[in-house]
Amino acid sequence: MITEPERTKPSDSVLDTQQAGVRAADCMVATGHPLAARTAIRMLERGGSAVDAAIAADAILGVVEPMATGIGGDLLAMLVEPGGKPIAYNGTGRAPEALTAELVDALPGRKIPERHPLSTTTPGVVRGWFDLHARYGRLPMAELLAPAIEVAEAGFAVGPICAREWTLFEPVLRSDPVSAVLYHAGNTPAAGERFANPELAAVLRAIAAGGPAAFYEGEPARAAARASRARGGVLAEGDFAHHSGHFDTPLSAEFRGLTVLECPPNTHGLAVLEALTELEKLPLDPADPATTLAAVRAVGRGLAKAREIVADPAGNTVCTVVVDRDGLAVTLMSSVFKRFGSGIGVPGCGFVLQNRGSGFSAPGHINGPAPGKRPYHTVVPAAALKQGRFHAGFGVVGGAMQPQGHVQLLLRLAAWGEPLQAAIDAPRWRLESDTALAIEAGTPAPIVEALRAAGYADPRDGGELGGRSDFGGAQMVMRAPDGSLLGGSDKRKDGMALGT
Repeated sequence: MITEPERTKPSDSVLDTQQAGVRAADCMVATGHPLAARTAIRMLERGGSAVDAAIAADAILGVVEPMATGIGGDLLAMLVEPGGKPIAYNGTGRAPEALTAELVDALPGRKIPERHPLSTTTPGVVRGWFDLHARYGRLPMAELLAPAIEVAEAGFAVGPICAREWTLFEPVLRSDPVSAVLYHAGNTPAAGERFANPELAAVLRAIAAGGPAAFYEGEPARAAARASRARGGVLAEGDFAHHSGHFDTPLSAEFRGLTVLECPPNTHGLAVLEALTELEKLPLDPADPATTLAAVRAVGRGLAKAREIVADPAGNTVCTVVVDRDGLAVTLMSSVFKRFGSGIGVPGCGFVLQNRGSGFSAPGHINGPAPGKRPYHTVVPAAALKQGRFHAGFGVVGGAMQPQGHVQLLLRLAAWGEPLQAAIDAPRWRLESDTALAIEAGTPAPIVEALRAAGYADPRDGGELGGRSDFGGAQMVMRAPDGSLLGGSDKRKDGMALGT
């Protein structure tokens, strides 16, 4: 039976201080929900690998954070094998074969709007689970999915951040009759209220028994195609049948003694490396506001280059980082893009389709739409090596905040030597455009004044969420100098770090 843990110090980990994070000798998990963390630890205790634990946690997150992720979304991962070899996995979905440039050219602004029926792309999460499991899994997939099935069937207490976002994005649910019923539009669950999704439990049970074919060649694919067509979209059963993910070589750059690893295009991970390469040449005095200004400018240039050669940014995601006792490390991230994705619910299946197609640029751009093409993707799981061995796995959810969060975390940790949890909790900034910069409360006044004096204006509103979630949610596991593991989980989310 899956029990919902109290948000207290775990008995099997030692909390060094509120600044350092959770420390453990053998295994560590950092993820966005207590149920996911407990499930991941349980899989590790049963002899599962880091990938087993991450899959089990991700399946839980798809149940308890339906606005952020689920089997209608995509998956990417960054892995570091025990010997130090890094590998990236790209499980992002492609545009439907029927999505032509002509269809997009006829839209206002020649671009797919965020919640438009043409924004749906093929989901990659389920195939990603099985691809990763085939290479790194130890426990049976049915065992990994069983906790998520149980939680979906029996229900769970909605977390406070989750409840807030559920309410904020209730208008997205109202726009679709299936989603409106599934996710209780007009009566969204409050924090602590129980929510169950038996339709999703049934689909997960079929996947556990029948493998990826149960999803990509079964009723979920057929129902998704029908739902897309009913709303004017072009996603078809054949798009599901033809989906595949692939393993790849990460991009990398050196920064303050670390080899930082990012996912290659179609993601914007290269923006992080562009910024860090520029900052590596500077003294980076943490007390000097000029350092933060230089970081903002470097990130701005990195993002501009990504837009030029990859595409246009935005989005929402979940992140799980796991290191097992053998030293295998994985940062696994999944996402339906914007909260509740396209908003289009799949009848009888308990999930929504993502809206990654809105990441395409206008026809004619390098990132312009085409049949079977992957759009620009904001999800960038990352890791870092030190002297050729695993040093850290991390991710910062939040669309365009993801690369910006990576740079800010690495500045604090690698350049300034701050403790892990303190670096995660520290106030952040977020470029909303080339000249608009959101600055989180708690940022020292001299830094705020220097940024505003440099011409970075306060955005006109608080962003889509109007609150601190605009500044992302980080999950991170680091190898300490003594060989132990440190885990940190962002206070901006409902998650936690646990270790053994």
